[in-house]
Amino acid sequence: MPTVPAPTLSIVIPVLNEEAWLGRTLRQLSVLDPPALEVLVVDGGSGDRTTSIAAEAGATVIHAAVKGRAAQMNAGAARARGELLCFLHADTLVPDDLVAVAARVLADPGVAAAGFVSLMGGDTGTRWLISALNAAKTSLAPLLFRPHLYLRGLRLLFGDQVMVMRRGSFEHCGGFNAELPLLEDGDLCLRLVTLGRIQLIQRVVISSDRRVRQWGPWKATALYLWIGVLWGLGVSPRRLRRLYPDVR
Repeated sequence: MPTVPAPTLSIVIPVLNEEAWLGRTLRQLSVLDPPALEVLVVDGGSGDRTTSIAAEAGATVIHAAVKGRAAQMNAGAARARGELLCFLHADTLVPDDLVAVAARVLADPGVAAAGFVSLMGGDTGTRWLISALNAAKTSLAPLLFRPHLYLRGLRLLFGDQVMVMRRGSFEHCGGFNAELPLLEDGDLCLRLVTLGRIQLIQRVVISSDRRVRQWGPWKATALYLWIGVLWGLGVSPRRLRRLYPDVR
């Protein structure tokens, strides 16, 4: 029986002034086994060496016509050639077998999208409390605030969990809502669950703790909790954006 070729995967990275982190991430992506079909770095108007670093690493650089993380990810998806899409933050490291893991999980037609367990860390070690909180939010937030969807398989994924999905599912749901300045990933999950389960892959990705270092661990914990509760109660992401200052 002939072997069915594995689906191809495109990695989309939205960036804005990420020269401190992007090089490390791209170096790690260069050793994926099997490799991704392509890495698309979608720039939102960086004023540093971000795009130069991406080009030197062999990534495809896209200058987004519309700024904002959601719009940039949509622009990357529109240019991507892979059958599977992976949305990755510039400061997140993934397993070397990312492509194989994504293909294996999404081979189940009942799974619409998936993400990983995210650990937040830096030079001082892993932020275990924040990491545990983020992992709990994936299941606890939909259980508390959208129980009817939880029973259908809703799990809330956030950007640092590295979202993977089929191109067809992404397009069917209309992609990310470019009008949202925050929580565009959770919003997409609410639409993807109409197509199938949102699955948490029991594998780890590692993201920078830069926000925690700047805010302090207790303020960061309080902010993440408060934003999650307010979102669950229906507060607009535009209002929540004021609570979530940008950190580079």
